Amino acid sequence: MTRDNRLFKAQVNRLLTRLEAGDTTALGPEAGLAAQMRASRTTVRAVLSHLETLGVIAWEGRDKRLLRAPVPDDFFDVEETRSTHDMIQHRFLEWVLQGDVAPGTMLNESRLARQFDLPLSSLREFLIRFEPFGLIEKQRNRHWLLKGFTRDFVDEMFEVRLMFERRALSRLVEEPDPVLTRRLTQTHADHLAIIRGNQRAALGFPALDARFHALICAGARNRFVSDFSGTISIIVHYHYLWNKKDEADRNRSAAREHLEILDAVLAGDAARARAALDRHLDTAYRTLLSSVNWTDR
Repeated sequence: MTRDNRLFKAQVNRLLTRLEAGDTTALGPEAGLAAQMRASRTTVRAVLSHLETLGVIAWEGRDKRLLRAPVPDDFFDVEETRSTHDMIQHRFLEWVLQGDVAPGTMLNESRLARQFDLPLSSLREFLIRFEPFGLIEKQRNRHWLLKGFTRDFVDEMFEVRLMFERRALSRLVEEPDPVLTRRLTQTHADHLAIIRGNQRAALGFPALDARFHALICAGARNRFVSDFSGTISIIVHYHYLWNKKDEADRNRSAAREHLEILDAVLAGDAARARAALDRHLDTAYRTLLSSVNWTDR
């Protein structure tokens, strides 16, 4: 599947979500839609034509009318809308969260590419990005050594994380996006399921944590912030795995902190959201420090 096809499907989902939320500006002039969607007019016309084929809209010249509300079957599956980079990041994070990759593990990039069903060159470029962070180290013959990092690195990483997530959160509250609001509302329900569920449910929290912080960072509408968020998720969750003490209780506590942030965001209370985020990131920092067997003493 080509990159352009994935982009087209992502834009279809985005416009459907706006229509589902009752956003009437979604059927405005093509030039305005192109600016809002950050897409070319050609892509916008292709999206509108697709929605017309689905029977969601009627489109004649400049006249666009909503015929019916979108339904789940109108949307493309998330996997069909991911870029190659996003797919690698998603699959690498899933692999890390399985918890079977101990420090000191040697990674073979050819084997990983086959396992993830991804181009070798794309996977290699992805791994190279982590080398400066100290998480992995290039070896000979297409091998990589999975390592750890220092406490100084953690301090620097969380300083940047706080700046990025604070900025993203402020924009998320002050300039609500119907797509993100929809996803945050669903995420709210997923957090309640973690808190109210059994121990097995609580142990599934890391994937939800990664999704939650990705949504917060998406609020910045900045590709560099979102890319940083994905990198941080992999680094942080890899190190969280090595301290299993009170893991279920710790996960439920983190889920409650997430809910405080979500409640404030969905209520449009920026000050309360920022205070809740600061508390949560402080907890995350302390949890990470206690999860690693530090050697830089």
